[in-house]
Amino acid sequence: MTELTIDMDATITFLTQLLNIPSPTGFTEKAITFVEDAFSAFPLTLHRTVKGALVATWEGEAAAAPRALTAHVDTLGAMVSEIKDRGRLRLTQIGGYMWGSVEGESVTVHTAEGCTFRGAILNTKASVHAHGQEAAKQERKTENMELRLDLRAEKPEEVRKLGIEVGDFVSLDPRVEVTETGFIRSRHLDDKAGVACIYGALKALTDAGLRPAQRTTFHISNYEEVGHGAASGFPVDIVELLAVDMAVLGEQQNSDEYTVSICAKDSGGPYHLAIRRKLVQLAQAAGIGYKVDVYPFYGSDGDAFWRAGGDARVGLIGPGVDASHAYERTHRDSLEQTLRLIVEYLLH
Repeated sequence: MTELTIDMDATITFLTQLLNIPSPTGFTEKAITFVEDAFSAFPLTLHRTVKGALVATWEGEAAAAPRALTAHVDTLGAMVSEIKDRGRLRLTQIGGYMWGSVEGESVTVHTAEGCTFRGAILNTKASVHAHGQEAAKQERKTENMELRLDLRAEKPEEVRKLGIEVGDFVSLDPRVEVTETGFIRSRHLDDKAGVACIYGALKALTDAGLRPAQRTTFHISNYEEVGHGAASGFPVDIVELLAVDMAVLGEQQNSDEYTVSICAKDSGGPYHLAIRRKLVQLAQAAGIGYKVDVYPFYGSDGDAFWRAGGDARVGLIGPGVDASHAYERTHRDSLEQTLRLIVEYLLH
């Protein structure tokens, strides 16, 4: 491992602050601005794409083989699709998740005028006292779920009078907790944990007075959860793209919450073998804990880049995240191993 200081406390502070900024896909301005402000402390040239992604460039020791890294700040969420007769709201999902994983979750409705209102997502037959076993048996699907507003508004016109309308964004409470045992529990670790690892790597290199071996573009995307975040916004001359996103944990998965995962294949197919081998070699040489894994029901911004016609070698790494797209968890160790592998990649 290249000798330099890794500031995990600063990295986790950045992560917790970012997690607490609502940013469902399509509603990411505040999160992008937060990252932009943090990245302005580093020797980067910053700009926004027309689509709203943040792009930062660090001139490296050379520019013969320019590279890029990407991670995303957009998260799962919802949007109001109907104001129902009782004043409750029907929702349409932003991103892919199981309705059961958000049942009972507290949420915020963000109106077009900038107002916010609190509520919770419930099954339409939520009370066992009112519905008996029907409450447990009812399928958790869009038509059986609703948002209960914490307002005295029981008719559609009363809800609309407050400024709530179809098309308003709904953010899920992250419920961030950093435990004494090193775990971070929160919604939206996918992929704010990846953005935090890039932040920590940038800080480590800057503090050490180092810079990347090649000119490097850092692309913070804002539409990954709907499949086209990294479809644009990169210099045409990059030869490699490293996506930094969460690693899948579960039965038959090789990843864990304590190492960095190097993805060999996801639902879009294999990642580039040369970059995967390079990442494994860097991890081995630096004593970084890693696992190689395959994610059968997963896609990344690396896939989006390739599908959009990107002509570069693409790899994928990330910290292990348990219960992805539900109430997620990772560990400080996994963040650190991911951060260290990013540093090694940037320096070689």
